Amino acid sequence: MQLSILIKYPLMMGLLATSFLWGASQLPEISIQLEKTFNLDSLGAGQGISRIGNQYFAYGDREIGVIREYKRLGDSLAYQHKEIALSIDGKDVIGHPTGIAYHKGLPTFIGNSVRLNPEGTQWKAVIYQVDWKGLQNTRKLDNNLISIIDDDACIQGTRPEYVQYKKQWYVATADYGNRKNEVRLYNPLALAKAQKTSEKGVLYKKFSCGAFVQNLLWIPEKKILVLIQNQIEGRRWRFSFLDFEKSIETGEQVVLKTIDIDKADELEGFTLSGNLLEGFAVTSSRRMNTTFIRLQW
Repeated sequence: MQLSILIKYPLMMGLLATSFLWGASQLPEISIQLEKTFNLDSLGAGQGISRIGNQYFAYGDREIGVIREYKRLGDSLAYQHKEIALSIDGKDVIGHPTGIAYHKGLPTFIGNSVRLNPEGTQWKAVIYQVDWKGLQNTRKLDNNLISIIDDDACIQGTRPEYVQYKKQWYVATADYGNRKNEVRLYNPLALAKAQKTSEKGVLYKKFSCGAFVQNLLWIPEKKILVLIQNQIEGRRWRFSFLDFEKSIETGEQVVLKTIDIDKADELEGFTLSGNLLEGFAVTSSRRMNTTFIRLQW
């Protein structure tokens, strides 16, 4: 069944295209409105944003990888003068942070994805297990790096996010390229003890997915995994809402709805507020890199 989706945003933001496919688990009609674009400075190229509790954490690849903490003020984010340097002894370690997987009571992981050649055929993907509380206290990676895991099961990059399946929590990650992309689920306790993700017991399940996935967002209230994507490499916005359980069961993504927005910059990350009705999207633009978004489900 094909329906139209109403997506509103100011005319100056450009043209919009929408497409979607309904699966067995149907989403209510969704309306998305891009309200306001503003700048989060000192990130370098923004690589994503996560909400942990009531705080927002945007991260980027400045001269060193950084995570900066914000508090929501209406349709904006206020910097809390707290910055985590992802370096040890002043040397850059997590230079291109791509995802923060945090869940209370479970290990915390930060992804690092580095393109090794211009063609994008060679990547180095590493998952770092960190002491999240320690990072908050000292604001640096020194003495807070627990382990380093080579994500050799990946195809192109790593972007960890906690998801829940059959009452168990897993670390999901996905690939960025345009061929053979997958979403993979790792056992977090096995991952925390591993040196490589290809080790026995780390990978739990996987399914094929679309191209150019920059980040993941888990919406537990709806059992939906959102793929935060580019439409083409490094350009334009795409949000793919997946029926997560059916995707796992079938081995390929089951798309409930795809929303394409013809903004020319590179969408990198997206997170929702606690009521699921507002959120913030981050791009890699050096200026005006953050957009406040309203949703109606």
